[in-house]
Amino acid sequence: MTDKTLHQLLDERVSAALAAAGCEGAPAVITPAARPEFGDYQANGVMGAAKARKQNPRELAQQVVEKLDLAGIASKIEIAGPGFINISLDPAFLAARISAAMGREDLAVPRPAPQRVVVDYSSPNLAKEMHVGHLRSTIIGDALARVLRFLGHEVIAQNHIGDWGTQFGMLTAFLVELEQGSGTSTDTEMALSDLEDFYRRAKQRMDEDPAFADTAREYVVKLQGGDPHINMLWRRFLEVSMHHCEAVYKTLGVGLVRDDLRGESAYNDALPGIVADLQAKGLAVESQGAQVVFLDEFKNKEGEPQAYIVRKQDGGFLYSTTDLAAVRYRVDELKANRVLYVVDQRQGLHFQQLFTLARKAGYVGEAVSLEHVGFGVMLGEDNKPFKTRSGGTVKLAELLEEAVERAFVLVSEKNPDLAEEARWEIARAVGVGAVKYADLSKNRASDYVFSWSSMLAFDGNTAPYLQYAYTRSAKVLRDAADSAVADAPVILEERAEQVLALQLARFADALNAVAKDTAPHQLCAYLFELAVVFSRFYENCPVLKSEGAQRASRLQLCRLTADTIKTGLGLLGIATLEVM
Repeated sequence: MTDKTLHQLLDERVSAALAAAGCEGAPAVITPAARPEFGDYQANGVMGAAKARKQNPRELAQQVVEKLDLAGIASKIEIAGPGFINISLDPAFLAARISAAMGREDLAVPRPAPQRVVVDYSSPNLAKEMHVGHLRSTIIGDALARVLRFLGHEVIAQNHIGDWGTQFGMLTAFLVELEQGSGTSTDTEMALSDLEDFYRRAKQRMDEDPAFADTAREYVVKLQGGDPHINMLWRRFLEVSMHHCEAVYKTLGVGLVRDDLRGESAYNDALPGIVADLQAKGLAVESQGAQVVFLDEFKNKEGEPQAYIVRKQDGGFLYSTTDLAAVRYRVDELKANRVLYVVDQRQGLHFQQLFTLARKAGYVGEAVSLEHVGFGVMLGEDNKPFKTRSGGTVKLAELLEEAVERAFVLVSEKNPDLAEEARWEIARAVGVGAVKYADLSKNRASDYVFSWSSMLAFDGNTAPYLQYAYTRSAKVLRDAADSAVADAPVILEERAEQVLALQLARFADALNAVAKDTAPHQLCAYLFELAVVFSRFYENCPVLKSEGAQRASRLQLCRLTADTIKTGLGLLGIATLEVM
């Protein structure tokens, strides 16, 4: 029975009982029990089934329970209220689930049918350094990719970088101007070391000098036309930009690599064909000199179909066209079953229109899932978009550096006797982990307030609290290393032991929920609850002071707790520590 998660197993058995009671197709509606006195799980589907069939729900619940086969799974089944079915799991069943997970890298998590999933995330604009606005896409996408891979899916990361368009004509023109003015490449390398400053100076030249602006526009045409020299300058700029991004990815512990890059420029050659194809299919029509698809599925206030522009009046293309080329590539070439776009939720309408048009154009079949994984904005403690004190954009590299420095101060206060190098190692894990967890633990659709004090706290739903919970469980194992029995049977006699075992057994369901709902915060909530339950177990069930089979069993629970927290935090891209 370990080939199914707890939820899947109960859902299957209760659904079968509903069908046997004459309610074929009625959902079981399995949920964790709201309170301990209700058992471990509740099956709430009887009320809906009874209403649909105009039956007495209590009587139907009795019929379902009589047909319900939970032998060897449940120790008690009760009917409560108007037809709730409360299920208490058998401690021996839970013990068997725990034993099956011991010592396995996959923690005995059942694998669903594998899919090929494309995850589009991070996607910085290479004209500038990464800022806090890129944090959410980068770490949410990375967490989803990690979870999906752990569940056995083939994940193809796509870093859809902004590396094309008019701004790059401006930047390459300014690069040439600097080199011509200095006579060497040394000064330009220095200038490129601060991309924000380089972009600001280029933009200032563009705004103030019409001749430079004309040159920049000429460079755009040359770049799009494949001019070798301009293309070389463009690639040089991209190389410097990517070096900045890769430094941030390394600090964040994000798995994006060069092979994952496929930016806007990669689709440039396909864009004329996309427009021609849409014209041929009667989807794109001329409107005021532009090529536009009018989507009847989206109406404005006047009831007129929304315009999805695929080519501008001047013949230029937009990111709407590039995104169409990208989705066609991901389905035709990458053979994706599912495509996730981890992009600011303010782009929601664009993605609704993109997905609609991609299907109407025949680029995506009904079997392929296209999903916009939208997210809210990071706010300052004034509840306004997070900025520097001077009102500027917060560079992501500087934010992470400050997180590590703040964590170092905290670590030094708690462990002043540790060597400085060890304190910096802990600070890097705690500081970066705190920033990531504070974001990932929130419902991604919500805006959230960035607060140093709350994210670096060693209590509550924070990364430091979970990292410490791992450290404590790992220390118990180290202290008992000489007497721990690797294959000792798990015995669940105390309620605190049973509650911990139940939470450990729910790990697979938490991961499935993350994968299904693209919601990393559900894994954070699971891990926090696991840490809380472990703390209660540790307080109520002495481990090292217990003896014999009981001691060995409790050490097994400590071992699986440590492995589960480490694995769970790892899937969020957060490091664990043996000492804090």
